[in-house]
Amino acid sequence: MAKDSDPLLIKRYASRRLYNTETSDYVTLDDIAGFIRDGREVQIIDLKSGDDLTRQYLLQIIAEHESRGENVLPVDVLTDLVRSYTTQAQSVVPQFLAASFEMLREGQSKVMENFGKVPNPMASMPGFEAMQAQQQAFLKAMKQGWGAAGSSEPDKDDEAAEADSDKDAELDAIRKQLAELQAKLSGM
Repeated sequence: MAKDSDPLLIKRYASRRLYNTETSDYVTLDDIAGFIRDGREVQIIDLKSGDDLTRQYLLQIIAEHESRGENVLPVDVLTDLVRSYTTQAQSVVPQFLAASFEMLREGQSKVMENFGKVPNPMASMPGFEAMQAQQQAFLKAMKQGWGAAGSSEPDKDDEAAEADSDKDAELDAIRKQLAELQAKLSGM
């Protein structure tokens, strides 16, 4: 079995079918895209001529994703890429793109690395402080409600009943806001 660090060798037969040499079965472009998403390097060669077809197939995978509406490349970037084939920029563009994607990979890696180190990963989320304040207000209101319930007299007058009604309305509003915040956080 080959190591994950070795490129996965895919052979293209004359029938244009793609053959995975590790698993001894035929694969599709979607399968190849899946291997790449899983972090695997892939090399596609023509069985008859031995030509490396990797670039051609990777471009085809990108074109299929873009045509399905999974747009990653803005039109202005695509336009600039087309222009770079006919200008002096052709020699600079590959190095620039490689450096840019390397920076992107490093940035993603650092974010994931730091995500595990943050004591409370939710603390860095937008709106977390507001949610915490809402929870504290809710708890404070609950404690006040319990304290008042324990010390109240059996015969309440209308003012006390109205105050309790106002507190209940406040608690309901806080509960509703808390539920909305939790739904938003779940959506993130």
